[in-house]
Amino acid sequence: MTDLYRLLPEEMEDLMIELGQPRFRADQILYALYYKFPENILEIKQLPKTFRDTLVDKGFTIGSTKEIHRVESEDKETTKLLLGLEDKTPVESVLMQYPPKKIFGHPRSTICVSTQVGCAMGCVFCATGQMGFDRNMKAEEIVGQVIHFVKILASRGQHITNIVFMGMGEPLANYAETVRAVHLLTHPRGFGIGQRNITISTIGIISSIDKLADENLQIGLAISLHAPNDKLRQWLVPTAGSNSVKDLIDAGQRYFLKTGRRVTFEYALIDGVNDSIEIAEDLALLLKNNGSHVNLIPINPTAGDFKRPIRKKVLEFERILYNSGVNCTVRVEKGSEISAACGQLRTDVLGKYNNKGN
Repeated sequence: MTDLYRLLPEEMEDLMIELGQPRFRADQILYALYYKFPENILEIKQLPKTFRDTLVDKGFTIGSTKEIHRVESEDKETTKLLLGLEDKTPVESVLMQYPPKKIFGHPRSTICVSTQVGCAMGCVFCATGQMGFDRNMKAEEIVGQVIHFVKILASRGQHITNIVFMGMGEPLANYAETVRAVHLLTHPRGFGIGQRNITISTIGIISSIDKLADENLQIGLAISLHAPNDKLRQWLVPTAGSNSVKDLIDAGQRYFLKTGRRVTFEYALIDGVNDSIEIAEDLALLLKNNGSHVNLIPINPTAGDFKRPIRKKVLEFERILYNSGVNCTVRVEKGSEISAACGQLRTDVLGKYNNKGN
C-alpha cells in the first residue's frame, strides 16, 4: 500500500509515466490532494474512472490518518486532534490561532505536528517523553496531520499560516521522513507553504542540526535548551551529553551562519527548578549578543509534579534576559484547559478507554 501523499511532484510524474499516463495526470492528482482533499482515490473526479480503478488495484491509497477524538478550547482558538494512523496507533496534532494583525485579516493559524509515536528522549517534564518510544512516523502521516487541519480551517473560511514540527517525538531522530515531509509541504506543486513559515523544534541532535543546515532550506530552527549548565540539563533531558549546552549553542551558530535564519532557544520554565534569578543571569551570559532568540515557555502541568512559575517570576526571568541584551519573549499560553501539552490528550483519552474496559 502506498499513500499518494508520500510522493513528491517529480515522483508523481514518474509514476504516471510508469503507468502509461500523460505527465499532466500528476498535476491533476496533486491539485486534488492539496486543494480538494478527497477521502479516497475514487473521489478524484479529474481522473478517468478506469485509471482510478487501476490506482486502487495497484494498492495506492489516500490519507492514512483518521480522526479519533477532537477537543476545542473555550475561546475556540486551540483545537487538538487525536488521530489514528494506518496501524491504528494514536498521535496528536494541535491547531493554535492568534488574532490577525489587520482588522479584517485572517488569524495566524499554526499547526503543531508530531513526527514520532512517543519519544525516546525522556525529558522528565514532558508527557510524551514519559510514555516511551513506539515508532517513527512516515512523511505522509506527518502531512496527513496538516491536511486534517486544512479541512477544519477551510470550513471556517481560514487557512494555515505556519507549521511547527514540535508535537510528539523528536523530529531530527526521524530525520529522513521529517525532511521529506518539509519538501512535500513546501513544494510549489504540492501544498506550497513558504519555507520560512515552517519551524523544526529539536531537543538537540548535533549531527542532524548540521545536516539540516546543509539541506538548502529556509526553515526555522528551535533548539530546546531548558538550562544554562550541563548538570541541570542532563537531569531535565536524560539523553543530553556532558557538554550539551555549549554544543547546542555552537550548533545554533553554525546553522545561522549557513542559512541566515535566526535560531530560537526554547526554555521551559519550571517552578523551583530552572527559574531562579541566578539561573536567568547564567543564561543571559551564555546567550548575550549571539543573535539568537529565547522563547520562554511556562510549562503546562503534566502527570508529574512539575508546576509553572507564578507570572511575577516569569516576567522577572524575562527582564533579566532582556536587560542583558538577549532577545526574548514569553510564549502566549494556549490550550492548557484541553491538555494541549504534547502527549496529554493521548494519555487522557487512552486512559478513559482502558478504564471502560476494566
